[in-house]
Amino acid sequence: MLKQKLDQKQVQKLILAPALQQAIRLLPLTNLELIEVIDAELSENPLLEEMPAEEGSGADFEELTAATSSETTEEAGLSSRESESEAAAEEDFTAGEEDLWGPALEEYFDDTGSRPSSESREALPLENILAKGPSLWDHLHWQASLTFFSEEEKEIAAHIIGNINEDGYLTISLEEIAASLSVEPEKVEAVRVRIKGFDPVGCGSLSLKEMLLAQMDYLGLKDETTRKIIEEYLQVLEKADYEQIARELRITVSELKDHLEIIRHLDPAPGRKYSQEKVVYIVPDIIVAKEGDEYRVILNNEGLPRLRISSYYRQILGSGSVDQPEVHVYLKDQMKRALWFLKSLSQREQTVYRVAQAIIKHQQDFLEKGIDFLRPLTLSEVAAEVGVHESTVGRVVANKYIQTPRGVFSLKYFFHKSLTGEGGEGISSLRIKEKIRRLVETENPLEPLSDTDLCDILGRENIKIARRTVAKYRQQLRIPPSHDRRKKFLLEGKK
Repeated sequence: MLKQKLDQKQVQKLILAPALQQAIRLLPLTNLELIEVIDAELSENPLLEEMPAEEGSGADFEELTAATSSETTEEAGLSSRESESEAAAEEDFTAGEEDLWGPALEEYFDDTGSRPSSESREALPLENILAKGPSLWDHLHWQASLTFFSEEEKEIAAHIIGNINEDGYLTISLEEIAASLSVEPEKVEAVRVRIKGFDPVGCGSLSLKEMLLAQMDYLGLKDETTRKIIEEYLQVLEKADYEQIARELRITVSELKDHLEIIRHLDPAPGRKYSQEKVVYIVPDIIVAKEGDEYRVILNNEGLPRLRISSYYRQILGSGSVDQPEVHVYLKDQMKRALWFLKSLSQREQTVYRVAQAIIKHQQDFLEKGIDFLRPLTLSEVAAEVGVHESTVGRVVANKYIQTPRGVFSLKYFFHKSLTGEGGEGISSLRIKEKIRRLVETENPLEPLSDTDLCDILGRENIKIARRTVAKYRQQLRIPPSHDRRKKFLLEGKK
């Protein structure tokens, strides 16, 4: 017979408090993403306010780290010990107002600010802001307005141009356009043919073959052999099998070169010259500056608001002058939330700073001498040195960049596999890739180095590496196989 009953049992499990979840969530954010989070928190929490820039630049980061080390955790909540300490801190918050204003949190009430800021920097000069040029679609619409005059043709032309991608290809079929506009496919094709004659020539084509042939027609090129290569041998041409093309067309490789030279001067993506240039601006989260013989790590907090607790609401809570209990509870909850947010920001800065310091400590030879001295490094090594969990380091290096005297790099750039030399020392995989690239650049083009040759050369340099690993690195460097490199050289007629 089934019965319902209540049992008590004691178990141990890891529970992440909301404050810990917030700290973890802040770690992988870039500065730009963090600004959005801070702005959102400012708009939602009345007890937080942004400190005016003229009130000072804040404490030095090392001083902040020393001041807060006694009441900030080593990392953003990834161990049971940290979970217990955070849970205890939450209990302290709810224990009473006297605990809320405890000395461990006095730093967050300091009007001079609780977070460090970077050195003052000049604003972006207005003359560096460029005007936006006409897009491909603007250019095509302008030509269409001078070409088509009936309303039906204008509508068809607008639909075709609207479905042309940045390279200049039509991305939907003629039947789809005809069905959506309730017109005959023949009318759509007639308009498309005229658009293909617009500048840039070939826009509106459905395939690479059609694009190249349209440009040949516009230029008046009547070379039938070249047209046949475009119509039937584009896939073979991609494989660089020039002997097969020459054999089937019954011409010599030297004659084939002349026809391929015509194709080489055609544009497979004519729309790109009118596409808006997509400039990706990288704002480094960390700056490394050399001072004497030492490298100093500086967090780039430019643009990050410096926060503090509102003195107005703090005085209200401290004086106990809130008559309505629900308002008093609300302000206490928002105070607690503001304190945890400030603490999470402090933890994030400390963790990012310490991880960056550990990376620079391992890679000083790279900063001094270049990529040949880049050391292999793993997340677990940095985690052990910093005293955090490996996943915390993974969150820190995600989407972040570091500016060094040798350039701007992603933090992930410094983490890569290690291969072993004859002496047992670790060799960076990036260093091996650079060696492969240099060997290919200096090879005899008539006798290019195969993967086996590269493996043997690296072996003579005391680098233990398998041939399949060499092949994988060569592919990652986008270097064609040796036989394709030789074919290309012979076709181009270089010596």
